[in-house]
Amino acid sequence: MKNLSIILNVVLLVAVAYLYVAHFSNSVEIKSAEAGDVNSEAFQNVSIAYINSDSLLTNYKLTEEIEQKLAEKQQKFEKEYQNRAQGLQQEINDFQRTAANLTVAQGKALEESLMQKQQNLMRYQESLTQQLRQEEAKLNEELYDKVSDYLKEYGKKNNLELVLTYSRGSGVLYANDQLDISKQVIEGLNEAYASDSTKTETEEKTAE
Repeated sequence: MKNLSIILNVVLLVAVAYLYVAHFSNSVEIKSAEAGDVNSEAFQNVSIAYINSDSLLTNYKLTEEIEQKLAEKQQKFEKEYQNRAQGLQQEINDFQRTAANLTVAQGKALEESLMQKQQNLMRYQESLTQQLRQEEAKLNEELYDKVSDYLKEYGKKNNLELVLTYSRGSGVLYANDQLDISKQVIEGLNEAYASDSTKTETEEKTAE
């Protein structure tokens, strides 16, 4: 019976570890295509530019929104899990307190029932973790699409044939700062984000 309580505590620790995984530990891959209206002199002989992916993920407003959504979802899942885990722990405590008054058959039946509930709790925790990962993938896909679509239009306007992403530790050891269009792209993305947000708010008010 003591083992049951110990196992549950281990499950709780594992669950918390899973649910506190940093969802942006892997930087978003941006397979962009085009970009910028700046540093025309640098582009006279080459139609290539690059974006600092770290700067983009730090300053693009949509990234902040995604992080907030994931954090809220994570907190919701953690609360749901903790409520179930605490309820099961209380049942275990009650069982241990009253075990001496039970017959062997009753004690065995209750212990088996609690073990089954513990297994169900583990499956529930795995389900929450999977849901969180799916939500992360969905939101990251949204982020990728927004950046990609913007860069396609931006590249056409500026006759760029290729836009690369650069970050510390990547395969690029050197890049001319004049070819860095991060600032211009981030500003353009944030302007589009603000416009979309305003449009969404207007539509919601109209619907009300």
